[in-house]
Order: sequence, then structure tokens, then C-alpha cells
Amino acid sequence: MGEQTVTGPDGTPAPETAAAPAAEAGATPAPEAAAGPASAGMTADGRQPEPADVAGAGMTADAVPGAPAGGAPAGPADRTTDIVPGPGGVMTDEVGVVTGELTLRTEHADGRVTLRVQYKDADEWYAVTGGSAPLADPAALDAVHTIAVGLLNRPEG
Repeated sequence: MGEQTVTGPDGTPAPETAAAPAAEAGATPAPEAAAGPASAGMTADGRQPEPADVAGAGMTADAVPGAPAGGAPAGPADRTTDIVPGPGGVMTDEVGVVTGELTLRTEHADGRVTLRVQYKDADEWYAVTGGSAPLADPAALDAVHTIAVGLLNRPEG
């Protein structure tokens, strides 16, 4: 393998690798520059890497995935869609089976997603039986709501 020149942040040869001037008779060799902190080669310019927010990958401990700067979740914490369930309706914890024209609401709060239904244009909401689960990333709310609508909306029966 050939030799490679290692450069510093400004593109000049790094002090510890700069070629020494030709030795003159009787000259004392210059001491080598002290090596910087050891690294695993993760940065090319010698600076500490900036933290990166990789939403959903667990790469940062102090950021809320899917949230703008400041930590507040983006957008509303619920989604609603009118549905017509198939035969058998939707089972709820409070009143049992509900049928007919309904509104489905998918809510996200305190790290959990919850499905609720109401008779269309009514005031009371009912928890869908088995319709609550952990959901750490609020950005996934749209996907969960889309799946719930796909499972529960059966207007053709």
C-alpha cells in the first residue's frame, strides 16, 4: 500500500503527519506533535459529531420522535373518520355492540393509542374493546388510524 497524506480541518497536512524538512548535518530532529485523542475514525475533520435525530430508531434519548424543535408533538393527537361497520358492528367496553353509521376516533396520549367510536353526530364516545395499545411514536398515529378504518369500515357488509 502507498502512503496517504492525512489533512487537518482546513485541508493542510496534519502536524503529526507533515513531512519533516530535510535533515541537515548536526540538526536535532523536531519532536513529534502530540497525538490528539484516540478515535474510532467516526469523523473526518477531527470535530465531535453533531447529535442526529433518527426518528423511530432510538438514536436520541432527549428528542421526541416526530416532534418539531421544542419537543411538542406535531399535529393533533387524534384522527376521526366516519365508518359503517360490517355485520356484528363494533364491540365496545361500555355498551357492547354498536352498529350503523359511526365515527371512529384514534387518540394518542401518554404513549398509548386508543380507539373510540360514537354513533354519528352523537355526544358519547365508547372505547373499542381491545382497541388500546402502546404507541411510543406519535408520528405513527396516521398509520394506526388508517389500519383501524380499513378493519372496521365495511359498508358493503
